[in-house]
Amino acid sequence: MPASLPGTHRDWKPSHNPWVVALTVTLATFMEVLDSSIANVALPHIAGSLGATYEEATWILTSYLVSSAIVLPISGWLSTRIGRKRFYMSCVLLFTVCSFLCGIAPSLPLLIFARILQGAGGGGLQPSEQAILADTFPIEKRGQAFAMYGMAVVVAPAIGPTLGGWITDNFNWHWIFFINIPVGMLSLLLTQRLVEDPPWLKEERRASFKIDYIGLSLIVIGVACFQLVLDKGQEEDWFGSPLITTMFSIGVPTLIAFFLWEWYHEHPIVDVRLLKNRNFGTAVFFSFVLGMVLFGSTVLIPEFLQSSLGYTAELAGMALSPGGLVLMLMMPVAGRLTATKVDPRLLICIGFLGTAATLHLFTVVYLQIDFRTVIWLRMIQVIFLPLIFIPISTLNYVGVPREKNNQVSGMSNFARNLGGSIGTSLLSTFLLRQNQAHQQAFAAHTSHASANFEQMLSALKSAFLAQGYDAVTAADKALAMAYRIVQNQAGALSFVNSFWLMSIAVACLAPLPFIMKRPPRGAKAPAAAAH
Repeated sequence: MPASLPGTHRDWKPSHNPWVVALTVTLATFMEVLDSSIANVALPHIAGSLGATYEEATWILTSYLVSSAIVLPISGWLSTRIGRKRFYMSCVLLFTVCSFLCGIAPSLPLLIFARILQGAGGGGLQPSEQAILADTFPIEKRGQAFAMYGMAVVVAPAIGPTLGGWITDNFNWHWIFFINIPVGMLSLLLTQRLVEDPPWLKEERRASFKIDYIGLSLIVIGVACFQLVLDKGQEEDWFGSPLITTMFSIGVPTLIAFFLWEWYHEHPIVDVRLLKNRNFGTAVFFSFVLGMVLFGSTVLIPEFLQSSLGYTAELAGMALSPGGLVLMLMMPVAGRLTATKVDPRLLICIGFLGTAATLHLFTVVYLQIDFRTVIWLRMIQVIFLPLIFIPISTLNYVGVPREKNNQVSGMSNFARNLGGSIGTSLLSTFLLRQNQAHQQAFAAHTSHASANFEQMLSALKSAFLAQGYDAVTAADKALAMAYRIVQNQAGALSFVNSFWLMSIAVACLAPLPFIMKRPPRGAKAPAAAAH
C-alpha cells in the first residue's frame, strides 16, 4: 500500500456531525440486540404455532448464535476487504430482509434457515459500529460516543423480555420479527447519507492480498462447533452426549490450529498478533469477563424469578427493565469520566469492585422476597457496569494503528459474546449441579423419622383436609407440596451460591487493570501505518 499522507490522515474528520453518525449506527445495534432477547420470550409460542416441541424450537436461538458467532471474528477482515460502509449496510440489509422471512416462515426448518442468515447479518453489526465510532470521534470524545453505543447494548436486553411478552400476548410471535423492518429501512437510509469510510481504510481496501482460505475454513468450523457445544451442552448432558463430545473434539483443536495459523500468516483474517499489545490483550480479556457477568446475571435472574417465584416471562422482564433505566443514566456519566483526566484503569478497578459488591447483594434473596426488592437489587447491581464497559471500549484502540480498528472491534466483540456464551453455559451447569446437591441434602431431613418433617406434613395434610379433600388425597397432596418446597428452597440456595461465585470472581479482577499502560494525556490516534 502506498505511504499515507500524514496531514490528510491525521486531520481527517467526518463530513457530518459525529453525534448524528453515532445515533445512526446505534439504531441498528439496538434493533439487533433487542431482537435476540425478544425471541427468547416468544419461543414457547413459536413452538406451539409451528407444531414443534420446545427442544426443537431452541434451534431457533442456537442457529442464530452459531451464525452470528462465526461472522463476529471475521467481520474486521470483511470490512477491510469490501469496505466498511458497504459491509455494514449489507449486514443491515440482510438482517432486515431475513427478519421479514422469519416473520412469514410457515415451518420450523424455514424459520431456522432464515435465522441462520439473520445471524450472519447481526454478527457483523456491532463490530462495524464500534469501528465506525472509533474512527469518527477523537480519542478524548470516544468515551461519550461508546456510552451512547453501550446504552443500546445493555438496555435492549433489559427491555426485550417485557416488550416480547407484550407483543406475543397482544398480537402474535410474527410481529417480534416484523418490527425490525421499519427500523432496518431507516438505518439503511441514514447510513447511506451519513456514514463514510476514512481515507486510510480506503487505501487498505485497495491493497491487493490473497484470501486465507485455510484460516477462513478453520474459524468457520471451529467457532460453529464450539458455539454448538456451549448452547446445547446443558440440554444434552454435556459429554454424556455423543454429539457434544464430537463437536468439542472438533471445535477446540480447530480453534487452536486457527490461532497458530493466523499468528504466522502474512495476511491473517483475524490479526491475533494484536494481542501482543498489552493494553489491547488485557482489554479483550476484560471484555470476555464483562460478557460473562452481563449475560450471566441477565439469564440467572429471570430464570430464578420464573422457576422459584412463579413469575411470568413478562413480569420477570419488568423486574429487569428498571435496571436498563439505571444503565441509561450511568453510561453518560461513565463516558464523561473517561473523557476527563481520571485514570481509566482506576475506573475499571472501581467498576470491578462495585460490581462484585452489588452481585454479592443478591445472596440475600429468599423465596418470600417481594417484587419491589428484586427491582431495587437489579438497579443497584448494574450501577458499576458502565465503569467497566466504557473505559475498556476506549482502551481497546489505544496504541493500535487506525487501519486496524476493524480488527480491534471484531475481536473485542467476539470476546464479549464468547464470554457471554461460556458464562451462561457454566452458570447454568453450576446452577443445576448445586440444585441437585441441595435437594439431596434436604432429602436427608425429609424422612418420616424426622419429627420436624412429620409435623410439617401433618400441617399440610390438615390444610388440604380443611379444603374438602379425603384423607388419602390430602396426604398425597401434602407430600407433593413438601417436595415442591424442597425444590424451591434448593433453587433459591443454588441461585445464591451462583451470585456468590460471580462476586468473588469479579472481585479478584480488581487489581488487574493496573497491568495496562495508562494512555498519555491528550493522546491522538496514531496515523495509519505506511506500507
